[in-house]
Amino acid sequence: MQEFIQVMTTVDKKEQAQAIAAALVEKRLAGCVQVIGPVSSTYRWKGKMETAEEWLCLIKTRRDLYKDLESAIHEVHPYEVPEILAIPVLEGSQSYLEWLEGELGKIVDKRFSRG
Repeated sequence: MQEFIQVMTTVDKKEQAQAIAAALVEKRLAGCVQVIGPVSSTYRWKGKMETAEEWLCLIKTRRDLYKDLESAIHEVHPYEVPEILAIPVLEGSQSYLEWLEGELGKIVDKRFSRG
């Protein structure tokens, strides 16, 4: 069985979260992205305590797609240091995981590709 992960990231506008979701699904780096929010985040940034309203993206993908997915998030993410965290999927509905696998792109070994 493939190793699946759930990746999360947050942004400060719903439209940004939806743009990230669309880009990842379009590139077949994610089978599904759920946008949840707003959520309240409290953190320390540049020495000051901050609280912000954010939108959370929960991204379903395979572990072997992580590096490409992370790069794609960085391309469109507005934050200087975006939260990008991956959590392993330990178990899941077989039918859902089969569907997810069918929606994700194939990894091409770049050592052997021409171009």
